[in-house]
Amino acid sequence: MFLAGLCWAFTFALPWGNFWLKIGVSVIIVCLYSLRWEKPVLNPRPASVAAGILAAAVLYGIFYLGNALAPYIVPGAQGQVGGIYSLGVGTERVLIFLLLCFVTGPGEEIFWRGFLQGRLMARWGPGRGFALTTLIYGGVHVFSLNLMLILAALVAGAFWGGLYLWRRDLTLVIVSHSLWSAFIFAVAPIR
Repeated sequence: MFLAGLCWAFTFALPWGNFWLKIGVSVIIVCLYSLRWEKPVLNPRPASVAAGILAAAVLYGIFYLGNALAPYIVPGAQGQVGGIYSLGVGTERVLIFLLLCFVTGPGEEIFWRGFLQGRLMARWGPGRGFALTTLIYGGVHVFSLNLMLILAALVAGAFWGGLYLWRRDLTLVIVSHSLWSAFIFAVAPIR
């Protein structure tokens, strides 16, 4: 958990460098750490892949609706959402897509759900392990100083954590996270 906090602080708090490359490096670090201690159980069955695609579409719809409602709930929400998308300025969308789909999405799920949530559920029980992982996932995004990004991380973390709690299927959450993030940042941003 400390390592993830340190990596996300590096990614968000340091103003220099390409954000997408920094998050990619951070995810590789935490993923390698988790792989050092535990090998993920991946079962790339067609049903898991299909469920992951559907889950990505459902989460995209949730964020689309959330974007419409956010200005009524969070003052300055649109500016904060714009701040999230401004992280990608100057980076080719193809590079963002590839990083999110093949590095960040899979690596985050291997670490957050496959490693951390799995361990916390084993230690504290399924419900508490899920809740703790969701809070920690949202918590490391505090370094962004962007309330909308923190809330987005909590919603997405709860969504993927809930899927993992329900199905214990790492392939499903990897596909969902990878496709959702690639689409929402590189293909069809919600503005």
